[in-house]
Amino acid sequence: MAVLTSAVESGINTFLFPAQHHHLAQEWKGIVDFDALLCGGDAIHANNQQVGRIKRVSSAADMQAAAKDCDQPGFFVMDCSDWQIIPAENLVAAFQGKPAALLGMATSASDARVMLQALEAGTAGVVLKTDDPLQVRELAAYLKTLNANQNKLALEVATVTSVQKVGMGDRVCVDLCSLLAPGEGMLIGNFARAAFLVHSECTESRYINSRPFRVNAGPVHAYTACPNDQTAYLAELKSGKEVLVVNAEGQQRSAIVGRVKIETRPLVLVEAETQDGQRHSILLQNAETVRLIGPCMTRSSVSNVEDKYAPSQTLMQSDVSGSQQSQSDAVSVSELQIGQPLYLHLQGAARHTGISIQENIVEK
Repeated sequence: MAVLTSAVESGINTFLFPAQHHHLAQEWKGIVDFDALLCGGDAIHANNQQVGRIKRVSSAADMQAAAKDCDQPGFFVMDCSDWQIIPAENLVAAFQGKPAALLGMATSASDARVMLQALEAGTAGVVLKTDDPLQVRELAAYLKTLNANQNKLALEVATVTSVQKVGMGDRVCVDLCSLLAPGEGMLIGNFARAAFLVHSECTESRYINSRPFRVNAGPVHAYTACPNDQTAYLAELKSGKEVLVVNAEGQQRSAIVGRVKIETRPLVLVEAETQDGQRHSILLQNAETVRLIGPCMTRSSVSNVEDKYAPSQTLMQSDVSGSQQSQSDAVSVSELQIGQPLYLHLQGAARHTGISIQENIVEK
């Protein structure tokens, strides 16, 4: 009952019961509202109608037999208790575009993630077989992250008001386990309330090779955005930690940190003002390879910038459908000028161990 309660509280409302325990399903439905499925043999029923099948996959022959079920209606649950990754990848490929929905069975949240990430497309869902409420909550948190990745973050436009060289500091380079495309970066800020979109080092130059897995993120004190609306100090990042990667359209995804490098470097303080008159800031390494992302700027669109405005890399990006394209600029901090537009993500200022809380707080 504890597992069921944790699942319902986490937003999960469909449960699979062995047919011989149908009385438990009826008894518990009187306490908590959920949808019950009954499994008898290989068949899965709901309201006395078969809606799916479940089969153990422990050999190549089992996998080939399971692949033949892809044309059957309903869903197919594969139980791969021995090998998981290879059978999952092969069956995800076999079921792609077919009538049946492929689900994977897992005994932990980490195993469930393997199923949901197989061949990037992943299974259509998972069946978590556990008596540990913690595993349920961990899986629910990950599913929340997946759903968030399909939604866009709101980005505001702020105008640069000041660029100052401020001396030396310990800055953090974040090397990710993913390649970042032009226009993608990490959200970084001096304060949690406003995060600037810092571009990756994917840009080629005459003096250094591109490193599309790297974000020169800023000093150790800075915040960065993480999945589940959380933040982390750059100094806290380490191998295996997940951070958010965002592009100029606000599309987001999570990426795993491979390593971080902390070195003493010259810093520059960039301040920008949003339309509500609030000022926000970020400290970054003062280097040509460190870039901030903002709307594509032309001479006609910004009147208070000198005629010889800062050189930048123009980035072409498609929307979700791929049918339209928009432009953004990745501008080097060494060439930022007053009046330059930049993208910011605004959020709750008060944080406790990286979690947003309701509290009066003054940061400056």
